[in-house]
Amino acid sequence: MDYYFSKVVTASFEEVVQKTTEALKTEGFGVISDIDIQAKLNEKLGVNFKKYRILGACNPAYAYKALQLEEKIGTMLPCNVTVIEKADGQTEVAAVNPIASMMAIQNQGLKSLALEITEKLQRVIAAL
Repeated sequence: MDYYFSKVVTASFEEVVQKTTEALKTEGFGVISDIDIQAKLNEKLGVNFKKYRILGACNPAYAYKALQLEEKIGTMLPCNVTVIEKADGQTEVAAVNPIASMMAIQNQGLKSLALEITEKLQRVIAAL
């Protein structure tokens, strides 16, 4: 099972961001965060990277229901949607697969990485 759904469209990056935001609104989602990865990587690392945005989408009604069922589900929220510049005027939109995000990923390579990230997060939490 893939952890995301995606579609490549032929349109400008900015147009696709706008259309994606509108499509999310149509389905009851609001964009509560908008991370410009290209700008952040340039700012923090001085590197040039393709246009890449992460839109944090939230449907308040579904978020509320999920939080009532599982208090810690907030660690999985919001639903991330990426807009990624591709070659030849194409732009890819990818959204997290909520079913897959709730399952453990069976990948040995990811297990050690996940352990490292867990340790880092535990240190962050312990420092609070």
